[in-house]
Amino acid sequence: MNDTDYALLDRQLVALVGDETDRLANAANFVALLYQALDDVNWLGIYVLRGDELVLGPFQGLPACVHISMGKGVCGTAAASRSTQRVPDVHAFPGHIACDAASRSELVVPLLAGDALFGVLDIDSPSLDRFSEADQSGVEQLCRTWSGIALTRGGAI
Repeated sequence: MNDTDYALLDRQLVALVGDETDRLANAANFVALLYQALDDVNWLGIYVLRGDELVLGPFQGLPACVHISMGKGVCGTAAASRSTQRVPDVHAFPGHIACDAASRSELVVPLLAGDALFGVLDIDSPSLDRFSEADQSGVEQLCRTWSGIALTRGGAI
């Protein structure tokens, strides 16, 4: 049973990155905070939109795919649709890109500035159906908080 306190994580996120002006450092700390706080997760990271593809950004876990085309796999689908993808069984997802064979379920949240996409947050678990509606809602809020902070700073991720 998942009992993650997303409201507490949101406050911790604001305290962690609130005064830092470097977007890359803030992205790295955002990923590290979530990776340490969420149980039963084997990979967590950001893919950044570069042109017409997603490119690997800060992450925690095993080495990963570097380039993902828009509309391909769970990450590319989330990016193209600008909608969260909560996948209980990645092996049942058409076109799933298996960077880590141990991953069984996935949650991918688009990172948006208004309507403009600038990346996705990708979370993988070795357990089937790991992510609940509460997880989705909590992670979406954390992404909104982080995006709001990140976008007030100069530079690229």
